[in-house]
Amino acid sequence: MMALKFLTNKKIFSIRTFRIVLAVLGLVIVLFNDTFGKLEGFIEFLVLYFITVCIAVFHWLFVNVKFILNLKSEKAKTELMHLQSQVNPHFFFNMLNNLYGLVDKDHEKAKKLILKLSEMMRYSIYEGQKEYVSLQQEIDFINSYTALHHMRYHKNIAIQMDVTVENEDLKVMPLLFIILVENAFKHGVELLRNNAFVNIQITEKHGEIQFQIENNFDPEAHHTKGIGLENLKRRLALGYPKKHTLTNASHEAVYMAKLVLNV
Repeated sequence: MMALKFLTNKKIFSIRTFRIVLAVLGLVIVLFNDTFGKLEGFIEFLVLYFITVCIAVFHWLFVNVKFILNLKSEKAKTELMHLQSQVNPHFFFNMLNNLYGLVDKDHEKAKKLILKLSEMMRYSIYEGQKEYVSLQQEIDFINSYTALHHMRYHKNIAIQMDVTVENEDLKVMPLLFIILVENAFKHGVELLRNNAFVNIQITEKHGEIQFQIENNFDPEAHHTKGIGLENLKRRLALGYPKKHTLTNASHEAVYMAKLVLNV
């Protein structure tokens, strides 16, 4: 460590010394131009000097531009990690609230839900913090999520999930799709007394992933705006710039959201 620090300090000293020498030479040339101009080989020296100065300037520009780009990249990664870390507490906070009310009513069902929830927490903690996971892992996580909701509700809900995927090992950012799925249950199934449905379609072909989800909702219910969708939009902007489209629409008490990723 000490040797590395010594080498680094030595390199910085050498660069600074080189710059000082160039500056001093430039000052001497300007002040004593008439005297040196008569010497043989001065023109060749002057050309060599200006070439050296140009190289030094371009090197300085390259180093600083590279530093700025790296700084922006690190800032984006830090923000992405921060946004990603917000997904898990948001989801589990809602689920734990639901479990709390179920413990006194149905012990056995609560135990099964807790076991299922622990499996999902394991995924979100170990896999959800990674930069990328396989598409199949995300599909399995969504299946676990919908199964969990099937278990906890005391009403009939129709959940349909159609998957057509060419490459199950295709890498995607973790916990992207679950935000749209959670919104479908939170703003649709949660607020409907009966006939609630959620339809999910996932297709992948030649590296293009299309995720579409539809759910019905109560038009008269009050819908609060959560952080989930804004979180998703920001993560997509950072992780898939110009490689995604996210659209949504509602018609006759049916809400539809569609996310297309090119990976």
